[in-house]
Amino acid sequence: MKKKSKKFSSFLDNPIDYTLLITVLLLLTLGLIMVLSASSPTSLSESGNSYKYFIRQAIFAALGLFAMGIISKIDYRFYKKFYKIAYIVAIILLAAVLVIGREVNGAKRWIYLTETFSFQPSELVKFCMIIFFAGILTRDREELKYFIKGWLKHLLWIIPIIVLLLLQPHMSASVVMLGIVGIMMIIAGCKLWQIIIPRLSCRNPFNSRISCYCTI
Repeated sequence: MKKKSKKFSSFLDNPIDYTLLITVLLLLTLGLIMVLSASSPTSLSESGNSYKYFIRQAIFAALGLFAMGIISKIDYRFYKKFYKIAYIVAIILLAAVLVIGREVNGAKRWIYLTETFSFQPSELVKFCMIIFFAGILTRDREELKYFIKGWLKHLLWIIPIIVLLLLQPHMSASVVMLGIVGIMMIIAGCKLWQIIIPRLSCRNPFNSRISCYCTI
């Protein structure tokens, strides 16, 4: 019998999702047009070249498409091994921006590696949170139907992230992060109605089980 060769990823031979690809390309093109429209006057006055910021953004867009092509061939289950590390990295990045980040207009949101190169940790933290919650929600899938073990327990994980974001302050990233986590929890199996009317179990003195309802 021939020995089967082990593939790096089962996704290597998967066909391209052209609907998703076209959607991404359309959004990317629209974003580049908006960058060109918004930045050309400033770019012209600063450097004499109306396309300076547009060209730089286009280069990053091309690199992003290249990275997307590579990442799309990696089995998504591979990331589950690193979900705990992703959470630790997110905490470290958000704490680092408060310590070594540069304050601009009263907010610390960027880390400058050089005078011309900087990055925003909150953008990377979004991906870390997706990996972390995908891992932990998969691990605890049997508990998600309960309010305390489902919603409450898992929402506690996002609190340190939100606190660190608000200290920057970065309200928009906080709202986006809560939205991402909330949608992931609902898709994973948390009950939407439990946000409005959580069902709490308690016992009366006569040892009979009763259901208590309260509105948040």
